[in-house]
Amino acid sequence: MSSSFSLTEAKTFTIVHARDLAAKVATDLKRIQRLYGHITDQRIAEFESEATELLRHGYLKQVTYGFKRNCLWIEPTLRYTANDFTFGFTNDDPGRIAPGKDIANANFSSFLEYTSAWFALSESQRTTFESGLALQRVSAEPSPVNGSFVDDKTYSAGERTLGRSSLKGY
Repeated sequence: MSSSFSLTEAKTFTIVHARDLAAKVATDLKRIQRLYGHITDQRIAEFESEATELLRHGYLKQVTYGFKRNCLWIEPTLRYTANDFTFGFTNDDPGRIAPGKDIANANFSSFLEYTSAWFALSESQRTTFESGLALQRVSAEPSPVNGSFVDDKTYSAGERTLGRSSLKGY
């Protein structure tokens, strides 16, 4: 006599998962605020709200937060890349922002890249979605970096991950 069984588990990415991931980004931004200033609590809340909605709907491809001097990203700058679940993921704690970097004559900035799902929306759908966000972005070209990005953390929830990379200067 033999028997067998199978178990199927389906997970859905929910607003709770999106909030969890966005909260880790906000925690990183709060650490930058404590170390370097230049970013308000209100702006951090706006970035967190934006990330939540973009992640929830699958529109966030990559977002960069940090400092720019002479149109170049400099340390400390963080880049987050959204991915679907991959085997062996981790769920790191936020933090470990390098202190003491030279941000003289630099401005805090952010750059967002959308997924193909975003571009599959009609112009009116994108406009409607954007009007519900806490902040309004303008079109821009990506800026070069003074260094290179190094993967250092992975945040995960609901079978999605948000990989964090920190800029390491030359």
